[in-house]
Parts: sequence; structure tokens; C-alpha cells
Amino acid sequence: MKVKLLCYWAVTIIAAAELLVGAEWDLTHRPDVVQLVAHLGYPAYILTILGFWKLLAVIAWLVPGFPRLKEWAYAGVFFETTGAAASHIASGGNHLMDAGGPLILAALGMASWALRPKSRSFTVASLSRTTSIPARP
Repeated sequence: MKVKLLCYWAVTIIAAAELLVGAEWDLTHRPDVVQLVAHLGYPAYILTILGFWKLLAVIAWLVPGFPRLKEWAYAGVFFETTGAAASHIASGGNHLMDAGGPLILAALGMASWALRPKSRSFTVASLSRTTSIPARP
């Protein structure tokens, strides 16, 4: 059990750090990133949107509690990274290799999701924070 928890935190910290760096690059509109999204056919303002959501995903992953929010953050990261990979592939040319980075981040996110402890998982039990309502006699 301790090995699984250690693996969870290792994978989660690596993925969160990459997302945090990506959020900073997106929010500051680094020239190379702006050039890349323009080459892929997206407007520069998409970086502000993606950077904001990446930052919120990192926060959701790392703070305790909020299991439903964590589920949405994991899903959002999966959609963003696989969408980035698809954009690289669809842009033609030699961009199949460029899809590797986003796919690695998607795999890290999926590994983090799969390895998370029950306390960080969204279950039916996590919904009931109050005592159950007694049955009518």
C-alpha cells in the first residue's frame, strides 16, 4: 500500500509540475508557445484560457478533499492533452513526433488518477458527509 501511495505522489507531482510550467508559459504568452498555437491554427487568446484551467487543475489535484472537483480536473487534463496531441497530428507534416509530449502528460494524468488513494477518489460514499436519514417507522 505504501508503494502505491509513493507512486501516486511521484507521478502526481511530476504531472502537476509540468502543468504548472505549462500554465505559466500559456498565461505569459511565451513567444515560442504563441508561435506554436498559431501554427496549429488557434488564436493566441486560447493560451489564456488553457493556462487558467491548467492552474486550477493543479490546485484541484493537490489540495485535500473535493473529490468531484478532482474528477473534473483529471478529465479536463485528459481532454486538453489528447486534444493537443490530435492537433499536432492533424496539422500534417512531421508533427507526429510533437504529439509525444502531450500523450506522455496524458499518461501521467491517467496514472495519477489510477493510483490515487481512496481518500482522494470520488465515490458514492464521498457524497454523504452527513448522517443518514432514519427510515420512517
